[in-house]
Formats: sequence, structure tokens, C-alpha cells
Amino acid sequence: MSTVFEKINELKRKQEKIKQGGGEKRIEKQHASGKLTARERIAKLLDPNTFIEFDQFIKHRCNNFGMEEQENPGEGVITGHGTVNGRLVFVFAQDFTVIGGSLGEMHAAKIVKVQEMALKVGAPIIGINDSGGARIQEGVDALAGYGDIFFNNTMASGVIPQISVIMGPCAGGAVYSPALTDFVFMVDRTSQMFITGPQVIKTVTGEEVSAEVLGGAMSHNSTSGVAHFIAANDENCLEQVRYLLSFLPSNNLDSLPTYETTDAPNRMDESLNTAIADDPSIPYDMKNIIRMIVDIGEFYEVQPFFAQNIITCFARMGGQSVGIIASQPKIMAGCMDINTSDKSARFIRFCDAFNIPLVTLVDVPGFLPGTSQEYGGIIRHGAKVLYAYSEATVPKITVITRKSYGGAYIGMCSRHLGADMVFAWPTAEIAVMGPAGAANIIFRGDAEVAEKTQKYVEDFATPYKAAERGFVDCIIDPKETRPRIIEALNMLKTKTETRPAKKHGNIPL
Repeated sequence: MSTVFEKINELKRKQEKIKQGGGEKRIEKQHASGKLTARERIAKLLDPNTFIEFDQFIKHRCNNFGMEEQENPGEGVITGHGTVNGRLVFVFAQDFTVIGGSLGEMHAAKIVKVQEMALKVGAPIIGINDSGGARIQEGVDALAGYGDIFFNNTMASGVIPQISVIMGPCAGGAVYSPALTDFVFMVDRTSQMFITGPQVIKTVTGEEVSAEVLGGAMSHNSTSGVAHFIAANDENCLEQVRYLLSFLPSNNLDSLPTYETTDAPNRMDESLNTAIADDPSIPYDMKNIIRMIVDIGEFYEVQPFFAQNIITCFARMGGQSVGIIASQPKIMAGCMDINTSDKSARFIRFCDAFNIPLVTLVDVPGFLPGTSQEYGGIIRHGAKVLYAYSEATVPKITVITRKSYGGAYIGMCSRHLGADMVFAWPTAEIAVMGPAGAANIIFRGDAEVAEKTQKYVEDFATPYKAAERGFVDCIIDPKETRPRIIEALNMLKTKTETRPAKKHGNIPL
């Protein structure tokens, strides 16, 4: 009979073999392609020496196509928990060195278990994807595994933050799990996502396209909007994941993380008074405004390459997390369109689900006109923003810096959609349309059209008419913007608001 020490040594030998994954040659190949291994990725993501692994000894049950003779250490995925900046998180990392990280029945079972554990204890889950896709040898069992994962993604949505990190191929059904999560990171040049690969597309449609152009990191960050962040390499990507987590609560019932800041809450910035040119047609960079009002000028932009005419980002004000949605006059004059509507609505709903206050900075001339927008469903897509802001019960603070016209005035968190505090700079223009254009319609054919137009512009290219109706709470000196927002955030900390009882609404998808 073996002694206790012999059994312990046997355990250690087995664990060491599992930690080697697909073996030295495959690890070298992984490194040669510019990628870390699954275990190296987990080590970079988590605080040192905090990773606790489970289900190391799971094995597949497939007896087809010679699979019964194959040993796949860990079933091609590593699961467990650890901490990021001292806070509990759960993680799974697909191991491309083991049967290409392909997903079979037991591979999926490991992921499902870690998802359920994260949901039980209320901690974020990070999934590191690097897989050749469904394990064909296991047939429908692999497909069933994907379905179980998708179901858990949906059950966890709005309860715990879910982050997907694409660090290699992610194709076919595998792409839907990341799409169901809150944020998708991709690594430039080494990660791809697509439903069908280049060869299938060529066969079916005759199109020739490379994997990188079809589903590379920049394609999904700038064109499709599927991904939210791009990184230069694995290390940078995992640093960014850690940074994102610093803005988020652990779950929907947890309080927001707060940080000590050296930036005084009552700091005023005189340069805000000259940030906007006297000529309302001259663009400016709204990111400069954001830098001037947030703690130490630091913010983390979400989808910086997609729908750039609107900015979505996380920042801190007075040490607490806020979500910022801001028009970008520098791009397309800050017009709303199909993509900005989708981008902002999704961000608003994430912030609301996790109790992150919303700050909206407005300089919007309206919705983008044109047949491509109308045929593409701008009415349906624009309605998503109206729905998201109206549904949100978190503190909502709006600052109108310049233009705020027509339906876009309503859509950018106006008082009518439940804004708790609406501030306007003296440069704000709130109207159905640009005052000069409106005057030309009203006074068309009038002999004194020039004089009346000038008078109309003087009266209506201001925030005062809206303030007279109570739709603007305060007209403020621009330099006071930071302290006024922080005061409002502090005032709204105890805000409570209920909505009618219902199973769920029907957002215009």
C-alpha cells in the first residue's frame, strides 16, 4: 500500500503534467505566434499567487474517431478564481496547446461550472478565448455545451460583470458567448472573430477576404462594433482588463469602488470658458472638456474607434465611478446616427444595471439625415437611446455645452427622459432646429426677414427659453462644471426611483 507521501507525490506529478498543457513544442509554437499560454495569461491577469484552480482532472467521455486514446490535459480549458486589485474574480482560459482549445462536452462543463459559481457569489467573470471552435469529434455534445454557456451568459447579464478577452481564433458558434457579455477585448493581429471563415465565404459567395480583414481586432473595433477595446499584445490587453475592473462593482447589489484622489472636488478650470469658439460652426474636441472635469484628467474610453461622433467612457469624479456619454463635435458635428444610437444605448444600460451614475455632455445638431440612415432603421435605432435613458434609474446629470436641437435634444438625456439635473453653459442653444434655419422658415417672404432672423437668433440661440420652462435647472459658468457635477452626484447618492412592475420591457431591437 502506498504511503501518504507517495500519494502526495503522485498528485504533484499529475498536476505538473496537466500544467504542461499540450507539451513543450506546442507551448513554443504558441510563443512564436506572439501569444502567451493560458496559464501565463491567468498569471498576468490576477494578483500574484491568488489563483485557485479547480476541475484540473476533468476528462472527456468521447469514444469516437480515436478520441478514447487521446489525453487532453485539463480538457483544453483552465478554470478557477483569484483576485484583481484584491477583489474576487472568476476566470476561464482556453488552452490552444491542448487539442487547439476546442470545446467539447467536458470543456464546456468546466466553463458552465465557473459561470455558475461566479453568479452564486456575485463576482465578475473573465473569459479568455483562444479556441479552434467546437470539437467536431463530439458532435452535438459540443453544440449542447455552447448552448449551456450562452444560457448562463444571459442569466448573469446585469447581475455580474462579464468580460470576454479574445486572444486567438474565435469562430462559429463560439462568438456568441462574447457577444452576450458586457465587454469584448481583442488583441491586434493575433485574434479574430467570425461566424464563417474566409474559406467558407469564398465557397458560398465567391468573396476573397483574409481572416484579419474579415474578423481582426480593428475590423471589430472600428467597423462592426462587436468589440469594445483593442490591445497591442496579450500583456497590454490583460492590463486593460484590470483597469476596467477598477471602475466596476463586483455585482449589481455591490457599492461602487471609490478611490482617494488628489484632485479637489471644487476645482474650477478657467480654460473651460474658452474651450468653445464664438462661432457655433467651429468644431472642438469634447475629450478635452472631459479631461478638464474628471479626476486628474483620466478616463477610459469604450469603443474609441467605433461611432466616433459620440464618446462613451468611464471616469471618476470626486473618487467615484461615473459613465460619461458625450457628443463629439469634432466628428460629423456630433450628429446622432444608427451606430451612435446603438453604442450609447448599450453603454447606458450597462451603467444602469450596475448602478454607475450617468453624466451626459451635449453638443448635438440632430440626427443624421439621408436615405442610408432611414433605410438602415435610424428610427428604430434612435429609439434605443430614448428607451435606455428613460429606463435608467441611476443618477442622471446632463450638461449642454452648445447645440441641442430637435429629437436629439430629447434623446441626449433631457429632463423629459428623466434627467435629475440639467446644466447648461451660456453658449447652449436649445431649439427645434438651428435658429437661423428656423427663422428662415418662419419669416419666409417677409420684407424684414434679415432683421427678424437676427432678432430670432438672439432670442433663441440661448439656453434661457428652456430655463424659463424649467427644462434646464441651472445655467452655469463653464469653469464651474466639475464642482457642480460632483455636488449633484453627492446630492443624488440616496436617489430612489421605481418603475411599473413588469416581466421586462420590449426595447426596439
